[in-house]
Amino acid sequence: QRTDTFKLSNDPQFSKKLVDIVGLYLNPPEKAVVLCVNEKSSIQALDRTQPSLPLKPGRAGTMTHDYKRHGTSALFAALDTATGKVIAQTTKRHRNQEFLSFLRRIDHSVPKELGVHIVLDNYATHKHSNIKAWLDKHPRFHFHFTPTSSSWLNQVERFFGILTDKIIRNQTFHSAADLEEKIMDWITRHNTNPTPFTWVKVTWVKDAETILAKINRARTTLDTITDRIPN
Repeated sequence: QRTDTFKLSNDPQFSKKLVDIVGLYLNPPEKAVVLCVNEKSSIQALDRTQPSLPLKPGRAGTMTHDYKRHGTSALFAALDTATGKVIAQTTKRHRNQEFLSFLRRIDHSVPKELGVHIVLDNYATHKHSNIKAWLDKHPRFHFHFTPTSSSWLNQVERFFGILTDKIIRNQTFHSAADLEEKIMDWITRHNTNPTPFTWVKVTWVKDAETILAKINRARTTLDTITDRIPN
């Protein structure tokens, strides 16, 4: 039996935000970059209690079921939707101060003649007054917030999934610094031969309408089920 998780967004601006972001992916503005940004917080530096055995032909790799904790780290990442390259920065925390530092890194990394369109979620850090003040002084930056409960719309989440499978889940880390070093080394290798994620629909309007139709069908089904539940 297979069960997937989901949650429908109750954002009153869901349709508007969806069309805006899908439009950025499939019809990006000229002389600008589109970056999908988020932070992966509380990444645990887990060390196994005994050495692991590597994968070999005919034998699965092994690791102990128990582990030692060596603290946590956070990762800020900005995925360029056109190239697949990632701007990244590891931190101990993920407050507005760290996010502001990461925005400065993006500002330094992107050529000054280009606009910067950033897709991100509604986390309070992203809307802090310090961030708003910085944006006022850097007009080439434009924030595009995803609808609530719609992390699937932010392409950097897919990148985080790959990072987790390749590095975080299958390795041991002797310290938080070791964890951060291995994450950044993997991202550096990723950037030597990046591949962008792609949306396959012909036009962004049609693609957005297809998504909206699926969402509406799901709402109708949920409403029907809810109506059958006794009070």
